[in-house]
Amino acid sequence: MTPVQKLAGLAVLILLMMAGAAGVTWQVQDWRLGKQLSEQLSTQSAAHQGQLDAITNEVWRQQKAEQDKRLATEQQLATLDQQHTKELSDAQRNQARLRDQLATADVRLSVLIEDSASSYNVPTATGAVGVVHAARRAQLDPAHAQRIIAITDDGDNAIIALRACQAYVRAIAR
Repeated sequence: MTPVQKLAGLAVLILLMMAGAAGVTWQVQDWRLGKQLSEQLSTQSAAHQGQLDAITNEVWRQQKAEQDKRLATEQQLATLDQQHTKELSDAQRNQARLRDQLATADVRLSVLIEDSASSYNVPTATGAVGVVHAARRAQLDPAHAQRIIAITDDGDNAIIALRACQAYVRAIAR
């Protein structure tokens, strides 16, 4: 082997060693960057998981608050329904008692008559208890009185139902 060949071989060997060192340097650099990237991803993943946990907890809290609100509204509506049912049954009981009293003539329905109405020849009530300061009164026929009571019954039921609807709307609107 000639000195030039030895020198060329030595140069090739030096180039190979430099390439190997560069490769090893790249490999070490890759490991180091990989480790840093892994640590960053781990940190970001932990932060992201913390944010997801906070969002999940907030959603659960809001859902619980909505459920509590709904339960309170349902309880209020149940109370209002009981109150409406009681008012309606009381009114119906009172109306039935009044109808019974009218049917048995325990109570008579009468109307006040003004002096100008005397030309209509309406019979006046005689001996009525609680007459308004000598005002003239005409007693209604029991059948007419029953029809008037039926009309007022419907009116009372409508008013009670209207109040129940208004209370329902107020409770729902809250």
